Amino acid sequence: MTQKIVKNIDQLQQVVDKYRQNKKKIVLTQGSFDMVHIGHGRYLQAAKELGDVLIVGVDSDEKIRDRKGQDRPVVPQQERLEILSYLASVDHVILKELSDPKWQLIKTILPDVLVATKETYSSAQIKKLQKYCGAVVVMEPKATTSTSAKIRRIQLNIVSKIERLLEELKNA
Repeated sequence: MTQKIVKNIDQLQQVVDKYRQNKKKIVLTQGSFDMVHIGHGRYLQAAKELGDVLIVGVDSDEKIRDRKGQDRPVVPQQERLEILSYLASVDHVILKELSDPKWQLIKTILPDVLVATKETYSSAQIKKLQKYCGAVVVMEPKATTSTSAKIRRIQLNIVSKIERLLEELKNA
């Protein structure tokens, strides 16, 4: 089970079955993980501490664009999968496509622990998810930053530089 990047849901099911046979506690979390930062690292480490195996569902480029707009993600899906596979806390990663049925990964894995942020699911959704999971753990953010905040800061810096350049050209 050294293959960290799992190619499809069927392969993942085989991996999960082997862990279950060995009585391993499986933790699942999911997200975009665009421009991986310290908050992501801390979040994944905390998730891993809740069990023996951490599986991470990573949103595809198409899924992120559908939710966050055409200028996202910044980092392509294959790079995000690979980056996460290098983290010691992460045992396996799998890509989640926009066309995947709702909660497919959760319903396939039936994790002992599902880890999410408070923005991920409503209270009603968490209640429904509990029939597929041993526990649903809602974690607070692990850093004061986010990928969206970092992108906004870069954009503001660029705008500021353009404004200064235009002012210099106007005064020249």
